[in-house]
Amino acid sequence: MTRLAMLRHGHTPWNRLGRIQGRSDIALDDAAREQLAAQALPPDWVNADLVASPLERAWHTAELVANRPARREPDLIEMNWGDWEGLHGRDLKNDPQSGFKDIEHWGWDFRPPGGETPSEVWDRLEPWLFQLSQDTIAVCHIGIMRVILARAYGWDFAGPAPFAVKRNRLFVVEITGTALTPIPDPVRLIQKDTL
Repeated sequence: MTRLAMLRHGHTPWNRLGRIQGRSDIALDDAAREQLAAQALPPDWVNADLVASPLERAWHTAELVANRPARREPDLIEMNWGDWEGLHGRDLKNDPQSGFKDIEHWGWDFRPPGGETPSEVWDRLEPWLFQLSQDTIAVCHIGIMRVILARAYGWDFAGPAPFAVKRNRLFVVEITGTALTPIPDPVRLIQKDTL
């Protein structure tokens, strides 16, 4: 059995404005950098393999909380939101012509215009995920985390999600062969001044 702990990157200016980032390479904002620099991995995770999305907001988060560089893993790049990248989700939601749907109405085949479906995200993640041979921390994006957690929980992007992805927490799944078992309680990062 191998454990994968997923950590969502810190806030960016686009996050705070409600803009869809996708693969746009938006850096952490000053407040996020300060907050993350004060946090650390829990002791039982400090020696885990450390990987991150190639987008700056993810690998910079990894370096700040782990005090070491992360190996950049191309398969962990965020879901491609196509034509919707940079737009405000609330504006798309309020436009009946946009085709926007809330996540609980997606299914595995929902595709933003010119973007990627959750099923296609899974297709690129699956080979990477099932080759892991040691405990690993992946600093990545909410879209990546949702797809892996959806598989682990057996959620099909229909109805409310059985999990809520929050920041500053490790979301852990156990990998046995090709089976994923979610650990229901996320593990909080710790404050460096308590070490």
